[in-house]
Amino acid sequence: MLKDFKARLYQETILSTAVSNNTLVVLPTGMGKTLIATLLIANRLTNYPNSKVLILAPTRPLAEQHIQTLNKYTTLNKEQIVLFTGFVKPKKRAELWTSAKIIVSTPQGLENDILGRNIFLEDVSLLVVDEAHRAVKDYAYVFVAKQYYKKAKYPRILGLTASPGSNKETIAEVCKNLFIESIEVRTDTDPDMKPYIQEVDITWISVNFPESFKEIKYFLETCFKTKLSEMKNLGHLNGNVNNYTRVALIQLQRQLQGFIAQGEKDYNILKSISLLAEAMKVQHALELLETQGLNSLLKYFQKLKEQAKTSNVKAVKNLVQDINFRSAEIKLNNLLDRGEEHPKLSTLKNLIQTEIQRNKNLKIILFVQYRNSIIKIKKILDELKIKSKIFIGQAKKEGLGISQKEQKQILDEFKNNEFNCLISTSVGEEGLDIPQVNLVVFYEPTPSAIRHIQRRGRTGRQEKGRVIILVTKNTRDEGYRWSAHHKEKRMYTILKSLKENFSTNNFALEIENKSNKSLNDFEDKERLNQKNEENEETTFFVDHREKGSKVIKELNEFGCIIKFTTLDIGDYLLSEDIVIEYKTKKDFVDSIIDGRLLSQLKELIKYKKPLLIIEGESDIYSQRNIHPNAIRGMLSTIAISYRIPIIQTNNYKESAALMYIIAKREQDQNKKEFQTHTSKPLSLKEQQEYIISAIPGVGSVLAKPLLQKFKSVKKVINASEEQLKKIAFIGNKKASKIKEVVESEYQDKLS
Repeated sequence: MLKDFKARLYQETILSTAVSNNTLVVLPTGMGKTLIATLLIANRLTNYPNSKVLILAPTRPLAEQHIQTLNKYTTLNKEQIVLFTGFVKPKKRAELWTSAKIIVSTPQGLENDILGRNIFLEDVSLLVVDEAHRAVKDYAYVFVAKQYYKKAKYPRILGLTASPGSNKETIAEVCKNLFIESIEVRTDTDPDMKPYIQEVDITWISVNFPESFKEIKYFLETCFKTKLSEMKNLGHLNGNVNNYTRVALIQLQRQLQGFIAQGEKDYNILKSISLLAEAMKVQHALELLETQGLNSLLKYFQKLKEQAKTSNVKAVKNLVQDINFRSAEIKLNNLLDRGEEHPKLSTLKNLIQTEIQRNKNLKIILFVQYRNSIIKIKKILDELKIKSKIFIGQAKKEGLGISQKEQKQILDEFKNNEFNCLISTSVGEEGLDIPQVNLVVFYEPTPSAIRHIQRRGRTGRQEKGRVIILVTKNTRDEGYRWSAHHKEKRMYTILKSLKENFSTNNFALEIENKSNKSLNDFEDKERLNQKNEENEETTFFVDHREKGSKVIKELNEFGCIIKFTTLDIGDYLLSEDIVIEYKTKKDFVDSIIDGRLLSQLKELIKYKKPLLIIEGESDIYSQRNIHPNAIRGMLSTIAISYRIPIIQTNNYKESAALMYIIAKREQDQNKKEFQTHTSKPLSLKEQQEYIISAIPGVGSVLAKPLLQKFKSVKKVINASEEQLKKIAFIGNKKASKIKEVVESEYQDKLS
């Protein structure tokens, strides 16, 4: 199955582990993690010839690189290796899944395919998770891996990353979420790696923080300390205000929000939360001043002033009126009028110009944290006639955003030497296979070990590489430099310790060994799917806007069938009578303020049994700056005027459990069917709905989709059982009953 490929010694060693165990592979960037995956793919497809392999990658460019590698090094036909992204429609993905041997996919769309029963994981013998450090919290990797390990008959998981995390808790979470049984880690100092490691020369260039900038910094720091001192006077901050870092402020913010969630809503807490929000905005302004430059800081000031005009958030309004904040803005404008800028810009300008003059074919990746700085840098390089392009994410921020198609085109042009410098945000850090990048430049250090390793790994793949990092003296730049350094050292120490003692670590999972099943147990997929459908009877029709909801994933755990559709009314349809409008407490209050709620309620009562679920542990009266009586009044209106039951739940698990019990009860096949048919129709449309709703088992709710599908009363009556069963909530029994009513000969008992 493999071609044109000879494995290195360390790749073979790692493969021997991955064949027998779910393995997390940690290798420096450019050391062939993907080729280890290719070796394991060949092994699994040889041992399980009727199986498939699933590869997950976080972005489309990375997924496409996997396709290229597989086409290059395997003998499989191109039609057997398919790419799933958001551009491939669910119906097409289901078709491709059936015929493919290897599926390379971004995780989000696949998550919805699994929930919607468009694909089945039972016959997947290997799951490869690229950039495995993302397998934390609610990222889609976690759900897909859990479903795979639960459903696959011969599960094997391979996680690939250059940097899984800098603390034991994060690495443990990755291992737990991917059901890891062994860790294989290599560094450039390991004997079996040394022959293949290319030297990377790292240079730190320090620039002075200008004296003129210190005046702006003084006013911002004074503003910051004033906010914290006021919090201290209110009793919600202890110790020296100078010792509070950004991390400490975030922890304090969570603590105060916890008080609110527990019902403590006195003035001091609310005021402290507002002051804390102001302080954190000032901290961001300081970071821009120290690490980015005046232009980026100006854009941020302008954004805050615009928000103050249009927003009701007191923190923003108070901050832009603060005397120290306004003084900093005046100083900023004075410096800009004099044409001053951060010395990093001139240093960078000279650096890039010198490098290009030495080598006109030089390929440089320049990493920059903020998009405003990218725009400024791009303008400078354009003035120097240096060919460069911006590489950023899809989300539209600061007026910028690049589609996945554009990203691919830019990368192809860079690989083909059509321009010299790729100016990139963090989107360019992960996994991009761009050979012969001569120089990587950090416009600022990053405090993250993962991001530092990823950035650095863009060079030194095929020949000696160089990294230059710009650092502003006596600023947070220096703190970030050493933070990343110590985190990286700690990461490798933890990984080596875990590798040696993995089976005895407290966090290691006791995983059931499924690999000993015989090949005779490898059932045909179609038969297995049929068995699932017979055993799982509880169905939810879910509005497509709910995709990604934790409630849906929890319903999936109950074995429910999830069918995504467009619901005109509500979020979850449990039967022809029951529709649920599902809201978090924040969304509920927001919908009162923006007026959505009343129109939604008017639609809900078209169903016989509407239900409103409000979820959240926090106090509903503390969500927004709205009088409690307005919320109480709306709750009264819903319950009394609209007669819609309201159920409050604490979390998504409770919401899902409640929905499941209701649906299970409602969809009981022994339940007597009923319909409402009392109002006199008026319009032609209502008369048509009236006639169809009179058919037993149809009712007013199913009448509409039937008429929408078949277009007329006559065509509904003439529809076959198979055609009827394609309508939501019309199964074998109901379709048969409808045909019996419309086709059976009338028996007049009186004649």
